[in-house]
Amino acid sequence: QVQLEESGGGWVQAGGSLRLSCAASGRTYAMGWFRQVPGKEREFVAAISWRGGRTDYADSVKGRFTISRDNAENTVYLQMNSLKSEDTAVYYCAARSRGYFDAPQAQEIYDYWGQGTQVTVSS
Repeated sequence: QVQLEESGGGWVQAGGSLRLSCAASGRTYAMGWFRQVPGKEREFVAAISWRGGRTDYADSVKGRFTISRDNAENTVYLQMNSLKSEDTAVYYCAARSRGYFDAPQAQEIYDYWGQGTQVTVSS
C-alpha cells in the first residue's frame, strides 16, 4: 500500500506560479498529475517515468508546467508557471507501484491516488 500526500496548492493571481509536491510512502514507478473541476471528468496534466527520462504533458499546459521527481525522497513535483484562470482545479497525484517504465496519460495505469490539493487562479 502506497500513500500519496500532496501539498503546495493555494490561491494565486493569473500569471503567477505555484509548485505542487507529492510525497509517496513507498517505491513508485510512473507518477502523474491530474486535475478536476466540479461537473467535469478528471483530466490528465503531466506524467513522468520511473527514472525521470520520459515526461508527457497535456497540450493545455505544455510550455508552462514542468513535472520532475526526486526518487531519493520519493517525491514528484509539478512546477506551474504562467497560471491561467482555467487552471483552477483540484490537482491529484497518482502513482504506479508495479513495474512500468513509461509516462502514461491513462488513469487506469495508476494504482494509487492522493486526496487532492486545490489550486485557484484568480483573474
